[in-house]
Amino acid sequence: MFYLAGLSALITVGFGLTCLIAPRYSLKLIHLQTIASRPEAVAEGRGTLAGFYLGVGLLCLLAPSAGAYWALALGWLFTGSGRGISMVLDNGRTRFNTGSILFEFGLGVAALPAALVLS
Repeated sequence: MFYLAGLSALITVGFGLTCLIAPRYSLKLIHLQTIASRPEAVAEGRGTLAGFYLGVGLLCLLAPSAGAYWALALGWLFTGSGRGISMVLDNGRTRFNTGSILFEFGLGVAALPAALVLS
């Protein structure tokens, strides 16, 4: 049961490291593009994305607690929910979004058992 939650946390840390080390590549993977006149876009990848992914993922791995796993689970579930809302309201039904929403919900659901058991 905790293996899937740990895997969710590891994947989250992996995303965080990728965003920190290679922010332009990370943003390109999620179909965002940076331009030279807007260097703050690169900072978003390194700051907001990497910071959140690394913070929550490492907290789950290094100091596992109900709160840490609830943050991981709800973070991914709300990410998937936001994407789902966008798919409906913004006509964003693409293959990329469909795959992403399944992946995001999968990571969120994988973390739920640890959150529930540790509560």
